[in-house]
Amino acid sequence: MRSIWKGDLSFGLVNVPVKVYSATESHDRSSHQVDAKDGTRIRYRRVREGTDTEVEFSQIANAYESDDGQPVILTKEDLATLPVNRSPEIEILEFVPADQVDPIYFDKAYYLEPASKSPKAYTLLAQALESTDRLAIAMFTLRTRTRLAALRVIDGVMTLQTLLWPDEVRKPEFAFLDQDVQIRPQELEMASSLIDTMATDFDPTQFEDVFEKELGKLIEAKSGGEQAFPEPTAEPEAEGDEVADLLAALRASVSKKADAEPAEAAKPSKPSKSAKGAKSA
Repeated sequence: MRSIWKGDLSFGLVNVPVKVYSATESHDRSSHQVDAKDGTRIRYRRVREGTDTEVEFSQIANAYESDDGQPVILTKEDLATLPVNRSPEIEILEFVPADQVDPIYFDKAYYLEPASKSPKAYTLLAQALESTDRLAIAMFTLRTRTRLAALRVIDGVMTLQTLLWPDEVRKPEFAFLDQDVQIRPQELEMASSLIDTMATDFDPTQFEDVFEKELGKLIEAKSGGEQAFPEPTAEPEAEGDEVADLLAALRASVSKKADAEPAEAAKPSKPSKSAKGAKSA
């Protein structure tokens, strides 16, 4: 991995030098736009409006609108004069209970690596943060933008999760929220039973990107002039009372899950981490 930023993690009077790395990466297949008729590559050019004169990328600036509606051109040099862009610090502002930050605010994740010769200060902060079950709320500047972030520990590594600003999260305004929806006790009980039968520990390695897998099959099939997938047959829509169908569907789901459990229980299960540790001991 290549670091994208280097600075100090500021915690009171303590500064911990860190390097910042992107914690995630895309596994999407690369593609480019072509003319559907013959596959000729499509290219985009940056040209002045109303002309065919191409403009170099280094000569392109951004125009913002002032409060009175006037366009104001700002160059990279102008943006570099902003005070927030002069601080190479990730400043911890406060510590909050982890369950108070709704996941809807989570944006992009970054790993922090200690950049000093001794990782002691880094490790101390990481262990203290992990033991309190709290998130550190911090602010820093990345690529000329001020970011709000939550600092947490994942597998011993301090991870910076950028957060959306409050005005970037839309308020849900749907008509059904004002409706008085009546839920019968047996419906709620049946739905809760279904949740209980499907409850387990989260293991992300059990899931795969089905779209990417099927896309690969489609690419290889079309490359060989074959059909990747047969045409799906349309299933007739069931008619009846929606509420009655809902309860019946819940009952059937619980029953189906219960019938499947003996077969799943017969499969050899993977040993847990604690079991592996006991075996090795």
